[in-house]
Amino acid sequence: MVILPEEGMDVSLLHVQTMARYNRWMNQKVYDGCAGLSEEDRKRDMGAFFRSIHGTLNHILLADRIWMGRFTGEPFPVTSLDQELYADFHVLRDERAAEDERIIDWVALLSPEDMEGDLVYTSIVNPEPRRYPLWFALSHFFNHQTHHRGQISSLLTQLGVDVGVTDLIGMKP
Repeated sequence: MVILPEEGMDVSLLHVQTMARYNRWMNQKVYDGCAGLSEEDRKRDMGAFFRSIHGTLNHILLADRIWMGRFTGEPFPVTSLDQELYADFHVLRDERAAEDERIIDWVALLSPEDMEGDLVYTSIVNPEPRRYPLWFALSHFFNHQTHHRGQISSLLTQLGVDVGVTDLIGMKP
């Protein structure tokens, strides 16, 4: 089924709204897959960039909060990009679900004019001012999530867990 924009709806808005729903759908699938693992398996260093499944889940949430702080003008203070937000998996999962709803609610408020505007912020990695069109920054935001969920999917596969279909086109409208 192809989802078409409603009369007069901006396609870029439809895209970010779809990506926000995809983000929530995939996070639910990944967390469901992780729920059956032991704490030891979730926190085991498996050689990923953020070492473990837990470390990668934490990083995705941390990065989402950093980006949402930039988008909303309410900065999220961090000490590093591998900062652990929550040691407890169940708390991390609840916080992830709440952040996904926050993202969905925020993108629903965007206008075509917002998408054409610029996002200005200072990078954490290389503390220099950056300026990007909002549509481009949002593309990076959703791509970053997908990239790291792909790493988690690979780690889960190594542990014998299949999260199922992960393709955007597999999400029900």
